[in-house]
Amino acid sequence: MSGAKRKTLKPSEGAAALVTGAGSGIGRSFAYEIVRRGGSVICADIDRQRAEQTASILSELGEGRAVAYRCDVGSEKQMATLADKAESLLGRPMTLVVNNAGVGVGGRIGEVPLGDWRWCLKVNLWGVIHGCHFFAPKLRALGYGGIVNVASAAGFGAAPEMSAYNVTKSAVLSLSETLAAELTGTGVHVSALCPTVIPTNILDKARLPEHRGDFAHAAMRKWTFATSDQVARRTLDALDRKQLYVVPQFDGRFIWRFKRYAPRLYARALGEAYRLAGG
Repeated sequence: MSGAKRKTLKPSEGAAALVTGAGSGIGRSFAYEIVRRGGSVICADIDRQRAEQTASILSELGEGRAVAYRCDVGSEKQMATLADKAESLLGRPMTLVVNNAGVGVGGRIGEVPLGDWRWCLKVNLWGVIHGCHFFAPKLRALGYGGIVNVASAAGFGAAPEMSAYNVTKSAVLSLSETLAAELTGTGVHVSALCPTVIPTNILDKARLPEHRGDFAHAAMRKWTFATSDQVARRTLDALDRKQLYVVPQFDGRFIWRFKRYAPRLYARALGEAYRLAGG
């Protein structure tokens, strides 16, 4: 694709993309939406079988090109190797990176095992750091493209008993803001996705206290105000509009505004709600 033609396209159109955590949930939805928009995608996931399932589903649609790739995003070596191979896997330079892979950890501070903290940091934070570290320079050199970092409303909501998860998502948001500033004027745009509850399989391997497991699954069923497909579509539309913050659900936007305009009241209300709930 020529430089002139490329600049007439939106970043999500006809992209050569990498999506991490593409084996299910939001990642699979991103991969589908990218292919639907005429792009090709590397479906990366630590679970090879799930990555292959996503690639197979997309191939059956007969739209674009989908390649399965097993990768642990928390591994510097594996992400460096993927960055070296990405162009050859899709046959052209990468133009879009979606750093989506993530895990869930819950529990009170002081009770969450430090091993769970390290696991959460490795995937949720280092996975995004690796994605930005290895791919942002390539996109900058290309002078075109986009990076979507999947953070969470948890990154600013600071809900109790979600400390490890909150910390990683807050850091991803800060990383995205910094990267957006550094890439200003380069033709590369950054969006940070901050969803609330979305029905995915993140709870399947989440590390939660036993007494919170049922609550988390109930919340996933009852308090969902958007599907993963809707979130992926809205996020790519936002990237095309050069929008940094993407808060796709109304409950997330309420939390964002409440905390921004009344931070002390928000913190007090959150603490009181937690206490009344038996926390």
